[in-house]
Amino acid sequence: MLLVKKEDDKMNTFHIASEADIKSGKTTDVYFKNTMKIFESKDVGDEEVVAEFTTTSLPEEGNWGVFVGLDDVLTLLEGKPVDLYSLPEGTVFRPRDDKGVLTPVMFVQGPYKEFCVYETPLLGFICHPSGIATKAARVKKAAGDATVISFGIRRMHPAIAPSIDRSAYIGGCDAISCIAGAEAVGVTPTGTMPHSLTIIFGSPEDAFRAFNEVLPEEVPRIALVDTYYDETLETFMAHDAMGEELYGVRLDTPSSRRGDFIKIVQEVKWEMDVRGINADIIVSGGMDEYSIPALKKAGVTSFGVGTSVSNARTTNFAMDIVEKEGEPVAKRGKFSGKKMAYRCPECLSYKNLLWHNEDTPECGCGTDMEPMLKKYLENGVRTMERVDETLLRTQLLDQLKKVDLEKE
Repeated sequence: MLLVKKEDDKMNTFHIASEADIKSGKTTDVYFKNTMKIFESKDVGDEEVVAEFTTTSLPEEGNWGVFVGLDDVLTLLEGKPVDLYSLPEGTVFRPRDDKGVLTPVMFVQGPYKEFCVYETPLLGFICHPSGIATKAARVKKAAGDATVISFGIRRMHPAIAPSIDRSAYIGGCDAISCIAGAEAVGVTPTGTMPHSLTIIFGSPEDAFRAFNEVLPEEVPRIALVDTYYDETLETFMAHDAMGEELYGVRLDTPSSRRGDFIKIVQEVKWEMDVRGINADIIVSGGMDEYSIPALKKAGVTSFGVGTSVSNARTTNFAMDIVEKEGEPVAKRGKFSGKKMAYRCPECLSYKNLLWHNEDTPECGCGTDMEPMLKKYLENGVRTMERVDETLLRTQLLDQLKKVDLEKE
């Protein structure tokens, strides 16, 4: 067996970038470093530009997304001699307006060489989080008044677990499971129990009883009822062990074993009702906005949603220079000029107009549209107070009432 000796400073460290690595430009693509060398050699790069962030399309063939990641962007650019305008986090946006003009969700204005090396992390800060928030919003839209819990951090690198659950929470999830993520947004983490608890005790009833005896009252008594036996039988065991303190039962049977999951839920629900067992039914395992409606109709009251949210397809934002020294410029396929994104407060449609437009546009529904890009940095200094994630989530839920899951 060949052992490769690492340098001392690389021993026993995780393969993750530090905040210092990100701020020093080590997480950028190398061609931006090479570009900076050229700038320095040729004495260029001080030109003031406007670089906007847009996407040409969204996952799921949807026509709306949720913008998240601004807080990290501000942390990266704070102190740099640039201005930053952005949609507020948790804003529902459309990739294009009715004229086909791409919607700027954010733009940076300042000397290009001051933020050139940050293009890669700037995109990373908004692409994945916005994808997660968009998927979470779709799931919550499908779930309606049912509870949605983000369970997906185990499928992703632990270094980004707080970012995943923060994005899922802003996107509409009612609860999150990550301890660090919950601490970051100021909520209590939510969870049930693992199959390993039953396996170690060797008996579902013994595991349920221990859960009930040991954990404090504020932890909901949710029993995982599919480890060894039929889900209905283990539900009875949970009620025998926990009595009236039983809050709910969770079904996590994998697709290879579950058969017709809707029928299993219906059976558990029926048998609980017949015996007067008043407990919620929570399901997990492969949940998304497509599977949720039928399960909710069958009697499910809460959904643990994992990989479909944590590993959601990213929103493919790109950063493009659209103005240089006050003059409109753009590469092929993009729309030149500094712009303001306007949104109708009723139907959430967009119009994207040049910045110097003096007239407030009117939506086709007859409503005056609102300018959506707010100034968050002025010469590197924050101009807006940080908004609590719970408020961002509440504002997002209000917006979800005005959009549909189907392509409009």
